[in-house]
Amino acid sequence: MQSLLLRIRALLITLFHLLVIVISVLLAFWVRFDFLASSLYSDLVVVGLTLAVAVKLPAFLLGGVQRGWWRYAGLHDLSRIFLVNVAASVGWAAVVITFHGPDFPRSIYVIDFLVCFLLTAGARFSVRLYNETLKFELAAARKENKNILIYGAGAAGRTLIREIRMNLSLGLQVVGFIDDNPLLRSASIMNVRVLGTGRDIARIVERYQSRRGVNIDEVIIAMPSATGLQMREAHASCRAAAIECRTIPGFGDLLSGKYLSAQIRSISIEDLLGREQIRLEETRIQESIAAKSILVTGAAGSIGSELCRQTASFIPGKLVLFDQAESELFKMDQELRQKHPGIDIVPVVGDIRDYRTIDEVVRTHAIDSIYHAAAYKHVPMMEAHVIEAVRNNIVGTWNVVRVAQRHRVSNFLMISSDKAVNPTSVMGVTKRIAELIVSATFSGEGNSTKFVSVRFGNVLGSNGSVVPTFQSQIAAGGPVTVTHPDMRRYFMSIREAVQLVLQASTMGKGSEIFVLDMGEPIRVLDLAYNMIQLAGLTPDEDIEVRITGLRPGEKLFEEIALDGENMQPTYHEKIRIFKGTVVEPDILSGWMDQLQLLISRRDTERILAHLATLVPEYRPQRVPEPTIVTSPSKVATAGKALNN
Repeated sequence: MQSLLLRIRALLITLFHLLVIVISVLLAFWVRFDFLASSLYSDLVVVGLTLAVAVKLPAFLLGGVQRGWWRYAGLHDLSRIFLVNVAASVGWAAVVITFHGPDFPRSIYVIDFLVCFLLTAGARFSVRLYNETLKFELAAARKENKNILIYGAGAAGRTLIREIRMNLSLGLQVVGFIDDNPLLRSASIMNVRVLGTGRDIARIVERYQSRRGVNIDEVIIAMPSATGLQMREAHASCRAAAIECRTIPGFGDLLSGKYLSAQIRSISIEDLLGREQIRLEETRIQESIAAKSILVTGAAGSIGSELCRQTASFIPGKLVLFDQAESELFKMDQELRQKHPGIDIVPVVGDIRDYRTIDEVVRTHAIDSIYHAAAYKHVPMMEAHVIEAVRNNIVGTWNVVRVAQRHRVSNFLMISSDKAVNPTSVMGVTKRIAELIVSATFSGEGNSTKFVSVRFGNVLGSNGSVVPTFQSQIAAGGPVTVTHPDMRRYFMSIREAVQLVLQASTMGKGSEIFVLDMGEPIRVLDLAYNMIQLAGLTPDEDIEVRITGLRPGEKLFEEIALDGENMQPTYHEKIRIFKGTVVEPDILSGWMDQLQLLISRRDTERILAHLATLVPEYRPQRVPEPTIVTSPSKVATAGKALNN
């Protein structure tokens, strides 16, 4: 049925072009002979018309003019129609001159070309004009639509208008553009005026309501390449006008193939951070993963699970998921099996603190690469469980590294943390020692494994991060608790972090600590305010923001590099290398033996002192008694008091 309709459509378009050819030839003769009908040139008309149909109609068909969809006609279609008309007219003139001689009026060719081009092009753009303007305006007059402003008069905004006009079922009426470019003020784009900048939204909404009786219901932010600052300002402008706002995704997500209008969604905290799209060398990553046997420790965790998802997309020969969290591991296994049925997925319940278990897994599955993401990372909790933090983060890493070295695994990559820099917490110092273990192992003789670490900061939405904590507090009606008004942290999305981890895994030569570009640090108090506003609430009115004081092991500011580390750029703009001092393997081995002895004795104080011998920059954080601040007017005062 569908193919029959397409054939009928092609036939009707062909008949239309036949009619255009006839009209253009007749009109050309009529104009040429001063609008007089005379038998003097009737013979010329018959010859010209016959040859025009015989030459121009096949030329149109060969040019594919019957295949285009007129409602989507654009400049590309216009240029094609122009070229087809030129070719058809030149061919017709050549045939007429050949068969009839040079006495045929030459002006006929020019007039016929102009009329034929105007009719073929005009018909297409008339259909588009009807679908995008007249049809939409007629429907809008009959139907109550939602009135919207589009924030951003660029390519995305224009595309969005076209889709809204083409899809009447969306029920949207574009009142105007908002754009922060002052040169566009009062400009008309696609017959839609630019009404002002973001700061004018409140005034525009009030003006339309009071003077025209039009309620503007929503603002759609159409700026897929906007920075975090631009998104925060746009969101703040909408909040000031007390109007709902949504956005379209970034350019990376637009490649999903859906219509732009179908991807309009609520603004997320990732939008406000405005992280740029990652440039990946997918060919190199593919070469390092495809058909290889990959082991991911901590595979059920937030970072480990995303590592599994992205690794699976490069089709490894075998993907071994290693974690002690049985329930979460089961979920990860089921998810990957459903999405990647052709990959050999092997879930393994085990503990990295058990050397024999790790050794058996690596040997049995002939592991080529290890992504070591298993770690205890909750800072205040690890302050209360020092021995468990040391056993998991240090001894566990020591076990996985030794197994990788023993079985000559090609690549070993460990996920580290910015808390390893000048650590003030047990979690931070254990991750720093894990980095030293990974770096020192490369110095061993006869070792063919590339051992590297990747260091980055807080990951949005990861287990234990501040974002899900704030979300649960907002859902419960508050209060949202922030430990210090001046606390700042680096943030990036899980997807972005793992993409850069995979990129860094292809760059290592051994013993490097790769550091990901985290952008600018974000004030946690601002993050809390933004998340409350995204929930449609007002901070300190609907939801209380409470300052509670620093917790054990916390710092106000996270650092990226140690003073003694040498920063080196890489060919990737978002990845750098920090080369620091490397501990001799023999010294590290003796130090680990002493640590194991202290763990067996469960001597916490001596364990902490032993950690400081390897990481002399470790300075345990002295935490004052918690200061609870419930009034927003006291936030600044509390910040000064906590700093003192």
